[in-house]
Amino acid sequence: MTRILWDVDTQVDFVHPKGKLYVDGAEKVAPAMARLVAAARSAGLVHVASADDHELTDPEISEDPDYDFTWPPHCLRGTPGAEKIPETKQRDPLPLSYVPFPAALLRRLVEGRSEIIILKKQFDPFTNPNAEALLEALDPGEVVLFGVATDICADATVRALLRRGRRIRFVEDASRGVDEARVAACTAAWRDRGVELTTVEAVVASLG
Repeated sequence: MTRILWDVDTQVDFVHPKGKLYVDGAEKVAPAMARLVAAARSAGLVHVASADDHELTDPEISEDPDYDFTWPPHCLRGTPGAEKIPETKQRDPLPLSYVPFPAALLRRLVEGRSEIIILKKQFDPFTNPNAEALLEALDPGEVVLFGVATDICADATVRALLRRGRRIRFVEDASRGVDEARVAACTAAWRDRGVELTTVEAVVASLG
């Protein structure tokens, strides 16, 4: 069975305590994230990462945010806050931006690549026009998913992958959410739809 590692938005603005949209406690799971990425790299798994890539003109960005549909400026393109944290930073990623590639070309581009980054402006990574073709090209039997925030962008990613019939293992101790009650509701809904909740230790053991 082909597995891939899917890393949701492990960027400085979300994980670092001084980040623009810090997820409380996210830095505490950075060592677990690092262990997961290192184990996946050693096992030869493709590491897919999504990353917010905002500009001040994006509809999501507001100086008067409601924290449901609009948010303060964060992960602005070219700023330190948009960078991935050192623990999950990819060495030589293939970046997929918003200009759609023909599916055949995308398959050739990803062939043999172990690191891919999906740039996005919304919660759901499949709003990037290349994400669908990427998933089809990789065609994983299982997606091992982690990141931030559990109840926002990870939730959108899990739901998007479930709609596409993918099997998912969510690594709880390499993830952090914003609201505990919402995290509990999300993970319960995922479990009802067949998502397996797991730990870094269990994933590392399964890759060995």
